[in-house]
Amino acid sequence: MVKHIILWKLREDMEKTEIPAVKSAAKAALEGLFGKIDGLCEIRLKTEGLPSSNADMMLITVFKDEESLKGYQKSPLHNAAADKYVRPYTAQRLCFDFEE
Repeated sequence: MVKHIILWKLREDMEKTEIPAVKSAAKAALEGLFGKIDGLCEIRLKTEGLPSSNADMMLITVFKDEESLKGYQKSPLHNAAADKYVRPYTAQRLCFDFEE
């Protein structure tokens, strides 16, 4: 199994009132990919961290193998969701991939 963890920091120029809708839309779009991409075994977007967090959202994905992760990263479905619901609103992205 391969895990793909992403941390995002939202843009500081966003209105505080729009953040809940952005997080909700991102969660629905990304979690909606489950069952649509080969080798994607699990996908969860966490949007409500503890006050000690210094990221705004965390994506946890589990793949059958590294080839499945590569397929996900190239998937038009994944890129459409990211382009519409995540990338326009984020200032920083960190990634950590590992086998378990």
